[in-house]
Amino acid sequence: MRIGELSTLTDTPARSLRYYEAQGLIEPRRMPNGYRTYDDYLVERVLQIRGLIDSGIPTRIIKQMLPCLGKPHTIVVEDAEPELLELLARERDRMTDRIDCLTRNRDAISSYMEAVSEATAANRAGSSPR
Repeated sequence: MRIGELSTLTDTPARSLRYYEAQGLIEPRRMPNGYRTYDDYLVERVLQIRGLIDSGIPTRIIKQMLPCLGKPHTIVVEDAEPELLELLARERDRMTDRIDCLTRNRDAISSYMEAVSEATAANRAGSSPR
């Protein structure tokens, strides 16, 4: 498939796909005319990469993780390096800190929304029709 189709199937901008290629995260084949062609398995791989990036994992670490990841939800440990485990532990801990921060912020927003709703309801109940 061409880059536009992979972009559509994964909801990933073509620019990001080119970046993934430059980082060594995906490897398209080249047609004789120089165009990239992407194998079907790259749809799942791109979704995996995007999920990891969205989780805050840098591409340099994702590149190290990819040999350990088979199909989605399958972990292959044959090629895992010990240094990778240390990196992943740090990334996991950073994610936990971000999750805690996001949870606090979500709860604060919910409290604010509830307070505004209550104030609005009280204002409506207290105002008389003219």
